[in-house]
Parts: sequence; C-alpha cells; structure tokens
Amino acid sequence: AYGLPTMFTAGNVFLGFYALIESFQASMAMINDAAAAPHHFQNAAVAIGWSVFLDGLDGRIARLTNTVSDFGREMDSLADSMSFGIAPAVLAFFWGVHLIDPSVDARILEYLRDAGYCLAFLFLLCGAARLARFNIQKNPVPKNPGRPDRKYFVGLPIPAAAAAVAAVIYAAGSEPVHSWMISALWLAMLGLLSFLMVSTWRYPSFKDLSLTHPRSPLTIVLMGVLIFLVWNFSKPVLLVLAISYVVVGIAIRI
Repeated sequence: AYGLPTMFTAGNVFLGFYALIESFQASMAMINDAAAAPHHFQNAAVAIGWSVFLDGLDGRIARLTNTVSDFGREMDSLADSMSFGIAPAVLAFFWGVHLIDPSVDARILEYLRDAGYCLAFLFLLCGAARLARFNIQKNPVPKNPGRPDRKYFVGLPIPAAAAAVAAVIYAAGSEPVHSWMISALWLAMLGLLSFLMVSTWRYPSFKDLSLTHPRSPLTIVLMGVLIFLVWNFSKPVLLVLAISYVVVGIAIRI
C-alpha cells in the first residue's frame, strides 16, 4: 500500500520531466520546423496540467490508505519543485519571451529577454520558497484569517501557479508569443504569481472535501457537468478555473 501514493508522485516527476523536454523541443523546432512548435508547447502545458491532477491525488490516497510517511512528503515536495517550479518556469520563458519577433527594437528585445530570465527564475525561486514554508509550518495562520472551522492555504499553492501558466498557454492555442507587448503582460503575470506564492494571503483549501463521505445528488450533478465541460471545452473551462482560483485569493484579501 505504501507504494501506491509514491507511484502517483513518480508519475508527477515524469510529467514534469516530459514538459521540460517538450519545451526544449518547441524551442528547437522554431529553427527547423516552426509549424511544429505549438504542438510541443501544448504537450508541455498538458503535461503540467496532468501533474496538477496527480498531485491532488497522491496525498489523498496516502491519507485514505493510512500510508502517510516522511519519505512520501519529501518525495512529493521534490516532485513539485520539478513539475510546478522548473518545468513551468522554462515553459513560460520559451513560450512567452524567447521567440519574440526579432524585428523589434534591439533595446526592447534585450530588456524583455533580461526581464524574462529574471522573472522565470523568480517564479522558480518563489515556488521553492513556498514549498519550503509549507513543509516546516504547522497550522499556519494567513494574514487575513478566515473561519476557524475551515482549512486554508497561506499563499498561492505552487500547483495552482503552475496550472495558471499552463492554462493560459493551452487556451492560447500554444502559439508562441511574438508581440513584445503581450510578452510584457506575460512577464507581469509571472511576477504576480511569484508574489502570490510567497504572500501570506488566504487561499481556499479543498482538503475539507472527503472522498469517503456521502454526497448530495446536486453535488454529483455539478461534478458531472464540470467533467462534461472540461472534456468538451477544455481550453476555456480550464483557463477560467485556473485564473479564478488565482483571483479569489486577491479578492478575499481586498
């Protein structure tokens, strides 16, 4: 039973590694076959999305099977740093900065490249800090505490930040950014996600939801509708879900 949650964590690591390979493949494709680049970017974004799904399962399965262990927690944290830190940071740079139209003014291009290196690294660094803080804190209290009977995350969880990056790229058709203005907006979003990860703002936690408790018919219907929407309209639905979660923490703080 102890191997079951670890298998999901191992799958998380593999998907993060695969997303990295696909990001590099997309960058190289722009030299030899530009038409193939969006396909590789989409594969990378989808892989990160599946990583978020697996990350939500491994902890729940460990608790359901009573196989929670220190090894599992450390393994999960290292997997998250790969799949939700390194992979989306590299993907965000290659997709949003690396392929800007070279006809743009050389100074603007240089500034954006430098900002891209800085903010992609900042995303990774803040994600690692968020994981470290989560590992050492016991019952952390957010800056804006909520109801005492509810569970909350302190700061934006790193899987949610990675999901936002992947969802935007996936919804945009995975076509790399060529406009310097869109690239600047993209970097601003990376900066915002980085800040939210290390903030102490309250974010809803879904750990209160139990897979073993009975559900009302309405809940089952809503889950069915959500699955149908994701299956048939995955790009807009996943984008709305990812961005809504990011925004809800800001709205709660305000």
